[in-house]
Amino acid sequence: MSLISVTRRLVLAGVAALPLIASASFAEAAETVRFAVTDIAGLEDLQREYGAFRDTLAKATGYEIEFSAVSSRTAAVEAMRAKQVDFVLTGPAEYVVFKKRSDAKVVVGFQRPDYFAMIVTLADSPVQGVSDLKGKKVAFGDIGSTSQHLGPMQLLADFGINPLSDIEALHVNRNVAVESLIKGDIAAIGMNSTHLAGIRKKFPDTAFKVIARGRDLPNDPLLAGAHVDQAVVDKMRAAFVDQSPALIEAILKGEDTQKYQGMHFLAAIEDKDYDYVRSMYATIGHPQYAEFVGQ
Repeated sequence: MSLISVTRRLVLAGVAALPLIASASFAEAAETVRFAVTDIAGLEDLQREYGAFRDTLAKATGYEIEFSAVSSRTAAVEAMRAKQVDFVLTGPAEYVVFKKRSDAKVVVGFQRPDYFAMIVTLADSPVQGVSDLKGKKVAFGDIGSTSQHLGPMQLLADFGINPLSDIEALHVNRNVAVESLIKGDIAAIGMNSTHLAGIRKKFPDTAFKVIARGRDLPNDPLLAGAHVDQAVVDKMRAAFVDQSPALIEAILKGEDTQKYQGMHFLAAIEDKDYDYVRSMYATIGHPQYAEFVGQ
């Protein structure tokens, strides 16, 4: 056999092997998925809060779970659009923006018990109902927060108070807001039930009352980018269904994650479940819900 024939056969064999090499490389890449949490900024914090959860999820799926730190909600959605992050755990208010801007898919919902907005004042306050807040100062938490801002404002609207014109809305630190409430500088605070429990522990000598409670808020969704293969999404979802107790135990290893005490993973999540959040955006004057308020 001539040298030319041998060379030709080697080249053809190499060309034939290229698809196999490409497939192997893709399969190897697909074994690693990138995971972010919108309210945790740094890798160190991600490791502390979600390290045990990541390890348990990796074991349940067979994927290597790689943390991706995001500096903001906007950075997270842009990273997903750019295919730089595959899965993002976020909140209900963030979901509608993610869906609008990236067509993200819900993998599973992190259901939080007693997760609803409320309006709180002092037990001896003359404010007896939401209507009494008209013309008064009401404090809210972080702008864009589902349970500290959007939810409480929608709750006011549900009770007939326009939060944009009937009250003076302030956005302050929760402890500062409580101190202002005690001093009489503000009339009420918007928050959720977990916050109220913490406030009662921090201010044991002060009695509080709830003058309005909202409906349960939608679940925190784990989102998959539109670029993620459906087979990968299905495998992740199956892990939450099949390994639910172990994953719940792991997620509660963190400090910030204690908000998930008593939680369940819900696989049957639909986009319409978040229409109440869309109404919140409209209530505060952002009916397009195409960007994060406060950023």
